[in-house]
Amino acid sequence: MSFIGWMAVFGALLLMLALTSAYLRWLPVTTAVVCLGFGLAIGPLGLDLFQMDFTQAAPWLERLTEVAILFSLFSTGLKLRLSLSRKAWHSAYLMAGPVMLLSILGTCLAAHYLLNLSWGLSALLGAILAPTDPVLAGMVQVNDAQDFDRVRFGLSGEAGLNDGTAFPFVIFSLLWLHKGSLDSQWVGQWALENLAWGVPAGLLIGYALGRAIGYLMIRLRTHHADSTESPNDFLALALIALSYVVANYLGGFGFLAVFTAGLGLRQAEVQTSNSDIPAENLAMAVVGHRDKPPEQALAHKAEGLQDSQLAAGVMIGDILTFGGLVERSLEVLLITVLGAVLSSYWDWRAIGLGLVLFCVVRPLAVWLLISRKLLNGHQRSLLGWFGIRGIGSIYYLCYTLSHDLPESVERTCISLTLSVVAMSILLHGLSTQPLLQHYERRSRATKACKAS
Repeated sequence: MSFIGWMAVFGALLLMLALTSAYLRWLPVTTAVVCLGFGLAIGPLGLDLFQMDFTQAAPWLERLTEVAILFSLFSTGLKLRLSLSRKAWHSAYLMAGPVMLLSILGTCLAAHYLLNLSWGLSALLGAILAPTDPVLAGMVQVNDAQDFDRVRFGLSGEAGLNDGTAFPFVIFSLLWLHKGSLDSQWVGQWALENLAWGVPAGLLIGYALGRAIGYLMIRLRTHHADSTESPNDFLALALIALSYVVANYLGGFGFLAVFTAGLGLRQAEVQTSNSDIPAENLAMAVVGHRDKPPEQALAHKAEGLQDSQLAAGVMIGDILTFGGLVERSLEVLLITVLGAVLSSYWDWRAIGLGLVLFCVVRPLAVWLLISRKLLNGHQRSLLGWFGIRGIGSIYYLCYTLSHDLPESVERTCISLTLSVVAMSILLHGLSTQPLLQHYERRSRATKACKAS
């Protein structure tokens, strides 16, 4: 398809999504499901407008998925306003750590014993498919910085952390495939470089950069009274790029650094605004006056709003808006491409593998590792089901294809990964909205009973 052809196709898709957004809001269908169906319609099963060799396209797909994940991770971190020591974070730590490890192990065992794949390939599939996706999980994540619901908060924290914590195990599996067997020497070196250093380095580098740059920008904008004029989209791009580059240069995992950069920036806002209400909410009163000179806009501040709160609020609000736009645009593009190539790579074995992962492995891991003191039974059931796979798994697949694996291994990875991801988009996309509505009604009823 030519460039003009692509513009026509995606222009039509974006127009369709814009015109039908009000209707989709009331249907049990996510935007990802619509894009997947649209991709199928323009692919070989439909109009046959799009054909692609996934192996040849992997290099540019890797970069597109990488950018989508980076913006999603940064925005997710920016939405999580609670202190890292608060109890709401505990489920996120467990989901991104022990639960994900059990998911990798369970998927590995299923791939080996059900599909008769080698241990190395089974472990690689487990690492690719285990992490939940920060891009497609937007509907089940926190709505804003004042949303402290345990289910939404836990899923948001998991989505922010587990793309980085899964990376060491993708590397481990690739080493296993290349070495042919497990050996204490290379396993020890892998653990030292990736687990002992890579994970904590990524977390600390990103958080330190986010917090330091956040403080600096708020102070500068307060001092110069340019809170409503500064290019906050540049700040977002700079912080994402710097945290990612510095972490990778120092041997840390960049995905973790970008997520914690968002967390650090948010904590700078918390300390500066000194309020339980997010600064972007406090600053909404002046957003409508940003077309006026700074001194006139500042004159419209809400009563009691400090200059530092205004600076932090406008900055955070702009960054969230900009990041959300980039994230949604790339989601539409990538899921449409997935739908278009799906018929060429569909693997029926993925049905069994996907159902084991979605219905057995993850729910069982959640029930075993998340205590009733932390979440009730209904909440744990939702956490067990809301494990959508998507852009993150496609990124790891593309990353894998750049490591000179045998053709048969590459074909198996492509077909099973794309098929399981498509299944997840369909199953989770159709069930998420009804389940969330039921959960929210039940939560409101419980709060009403307690209040009475």
